[in-house]
Amino acid sequence: MSKNPSNPVINERAQHLLRVLIERYIRDGEPVGSRTLARDAAMELSSATIRNVMADLEDMGFVKSPHTSAGRMPTVQGYRFFVDSLLTVQPLDGVDMQRLRAELNLDLTRQDLVERASNLLSGITRMAGVVMLPRRKQAALRRIDFLPLSDKRVLVIMVINEREVQNRIIYTDRKYTQSELELAANFLNEQFGGKDIAAVRDVIVADLQQTHEDMNRMMKAAVEMAGQVFQADDMQEREDVVVAGQTNLMGFRELCEVDTLHHLFEAFNQKREILHLLDQCVNAEGVQIFIGEESGYTALDECSVVTSPYSVDGKVVGVLGVIGPTRMAYDRVIPIVDTTARLLGAALNPRE
Repeated sequence: MSKNPSNPVINERAQHLLRVLIERYIRDGEPVGSRTLARDAAMELSSATIRNVMADLEDMGFVKSPHTSAGRMPTVQGYRFFVDSLLTVQPLDGVDMQRLRAELNLDLTRQDLVERASNLLSGITRMAGVVMLPRRKQAALRRIDFLPLSDKRVLVIMVINEREVQNRIIYTDRKYTQSELELAANFLNEQFGGKDIAAVRDVIVADLQQTHEDMNRMMKAAVEMAGQVFQADDMQEREDVVVAGQTNLMGFRELCEVDTLHHLFEAFNQKREILHLLDQCVNAEGVQIFIGEESGYTALDECSVVTSPYSVDGKVVGVLGVIGPTRMAYDRVIPIVDTTARLLGAALNPRE
């Protein structure tokens, strides 16, 4: 994914030195000096020549110096050129592949699979793993049941599509008997069984806005309870994005400043910016990479985000990814994200 296709052309020697510098910086997190670069590059070049090449790369915006006497470190533009033109992606480690295959198995529920994928991304990369919950074109209500609880609470049990079961608790204005709840459930199952939940919600909202003068008590109770169950905000999963491993990012020096951590963890807690970023990747093909300010969100200015969409029955239903420092090992993270997306989609296939 190229964010800056107008990168200036640089010769092979400069490309090689830039690649070596970035690889060294990713590994150590320290500015790279000319002497270190000359040794790592294994080229017959004088220190003066290397300094001249570095000066040219700095003029082009690929590297920068934190201060005059220090070595150089890559900029966002430098990372972008590295990822787009110089990176060689490594095959996924056999151990990691076995772990992904073993843990993303078909015996888990949809919610458990998503949480497992997020934890796996975090655990394998030692960064933050994020997974957007699968979004379906249609979710059909198969059956709804109500069970009385204490303190005017009612347990709602819904079967959606073929096998997915959702439970939630609602609060009612008065205490209902078991027989009243059964009548209400029977009414809703008769009226809405097999229909798309979005359509059910529209009908319920419309009914709630009417006078109900022509409804008997049972029908009013059913519609009022359904109004809580099918609220627009509530019919999405309680979380649109599952995040794991946020605290891993505290282990990277460049992310440890108080202000950086504050904004970063606020973004993780609210999730709106992360979800919007993942939304941008739903219609994209393959792995997408946002480096630093490319994400468009200040909280992620010091981070890179590597994402990949996952599909069920050939249709993209969500996006997952890894959030880490800009000096992440892209050659390793990219295949982890790509493979996890493919395996999650395969595991979800029977559930959608």
